[in-house]
Amino acid sequence: MRLSRSAKAILGVVTGLVLLFIYLPLLLVVVNSFNADRTFGWPPKGFTLEWWGRAADSTGVREALLSSVWVAVVSTAISLVLGTLLALALQRYKFFGRDVISLLVILPIALPGIVTGIALNNMFTTILGVPLSLWTVVIAHATFCMVTVFNNVIARLRRMHGGLEEASADLGAGVFTTFRLVTFPQLRSALLAGGLLAFALSFDEIIVTTFTVGAGDTTLPIWILQNLFRPNQAPVVNVVAVVLIVVSIVPIWLAQRLSGDSVGVGTGQAKADES
Repeated sequence: MRLSRSAKAILGVVTGLVLLFIYLPLLLVVVNSFNADRTFGWPPKGFTLEWWGRAADSTGVREALLSSVWVAVVSTAISLVLGTLLALALQRYKFFGRDVISLLVILPIALPGIVTGIALNNMFTTILGVPLSLWTVVIAHATFCMVTVFNNVIARLRRMHGGLEEASADLGAGVFTTFRLVTFPQLRSALLAGGLLAFALSFDEIIVTTFTVGAGDTTLPIWILQNLFRPNQAPVVNVVAVVLIVVSIVPIWLAQRLSGDSVGVGTGQAKADES
């Protein structure tokens, strides 16, 4: 279907307005992190790096950053293992209840965060009697980060040619040897893309974290929420918000590039099989 020039122009204007509405507030946060005016007057009368220096010198910000990175790394590692195993089981084997399990795996990311947070809080504190800590946050994040890994891996498995694994088995290779030498190299970029998305999802998550974090623990989004309405901390909050934006954008951009490359590889393999 071809669009007329007027339709293309209208579509371009609407798209531009939507993108401006979405990203202009983010740009404003970036500008205010350098704004010399503590009250963020507009237009800025000057720019300074003072707020960035204060953020770097803040013990609370550094501890919250390290906590967020630690939680994101550990939850991503757990998600990579569980998401990959689930994808392999659901894609390669047929058994009773497979569709139900597939739905249950994807469900956590579809549920509202507040519902997941309340449910996990009740499970930890009421049923299991486990005190809330960063470990409970890790487990909570893994429940929905696992979905991104699962989706990436199962999509790759559906495009992979099973003949290579069968040939490896025919040549006498065991299950683990076949996975290490045949399956894993083909899954590598999908795992990396899923891991990057899981890291970004965990790093800036706040709703589930609010219900599962311990009283003495703070992640970066929680620190922002706690200091958002403190006048003296407002400039530093903007700096921390910019850090969150950057740390969230970079993994997503890399994952998108990897996903695009993997599509190209899969297409090339399909064309080679057809020929």
